[in-house]
Amino acid sequence: MNPNSLAGKYGYLFPELERLSRAQNVITEENVLQPANEGIRKHMDAMCGEHMLPGSEFRGLEHAAQFLEAIQSGKRGIILMEHYSNFDLPGLMWLLERSGPVGKELASRIIAMSGMKLNEENPYVSAFAEAYSRIIIYPSRSLAAITDPEQYKAEERRSRVINLASMRALDRVRKEGQAVLVFPSGTRYRPGKPETKKGVREIDSYIRLSDVMMLVSINGNCLRFSEDPKDMLNDVLFHDKVIMTASPVYQCDAFRAEARAWAGEDAEDKKQIVVDYVMDRLEKMHEENEKGRLD
Repeated sequence: MNPNSLAGKYGYLFPELERLSRAQNVITEENVLQPANEGIRKHMDAMCGEHMLPGSEFRGLEHAAQFLEAIQSGKRGIILMEHYSNFDLPGLMWLLERSGPVGKELASRIIAMSGMKLNEENPYVSAFAEAYSRIIIYPSRSLAAITDPEQYKAEERRSRVINLASMRALDRVRKEGQAVLVFPSGTRYRPGKPETKKGVREIDSYIRLSDVMMLVSINGNCLRFSEDPKDMLNDVLFHDKVIMTASPVYQCDAFRAEARAWAGEDAEDKKQIVVDYVMDRLEKMHEENEKGRLD
């Protein structure tokens, strides 16, 4: 076992995580909305503090303030963020809470959309994820990976029930002034596998059903893949300077129209166009913010 892996470095916490965990590992329509577990959260904050180097920060706080004001006034808000590791959400929350009153208030309102894999595959991975408020969904990619016809039929029914409950929860929390965070790629980006950085078509529906949106790019990464990306507890910890940057606030209708203009009249899949435009904007933000990050 790599001593710098999650399991190698923090395996001593596993009994404590088991004691603190309250989430149900099997997801049904009854438990798709899962509030943050503050007992576990303190351990995640300690990990972030230990591995983020000095100079790590959240940039674009003025945009975050505008976004916060919009959702406080009743606008339905969505945050779309790059995805490199299972430390992305913990890192965002940690940096926001240390950026001042605006960041702390926004962090308190963030609820992440999360795939079932984080909940169902490993109880310790599930416990780490439980530190943050989440709405659990059944990802289309997980369903598409099933090859057995009978299993697919059963899981397709299950996915419909779970995702319908998730959309109801999404609508409810946004009416309460919460901000929903979504990773538009639907999976963590794996170097050398550009398909993992392609946006998921369903993200257009999240944008269409929102009023305002904000993009967040990530530069730097304290948790990276091992030789076996499927084993999340074997992900390797690093010390790194992490910069997370907020975009200006977009009006969702205007953004979707801008995406169609960007793609041109000949583009066929109108939904995929919108998501491709999201990923294009995030990539440009990422490239710009990488300049001078480690100077």
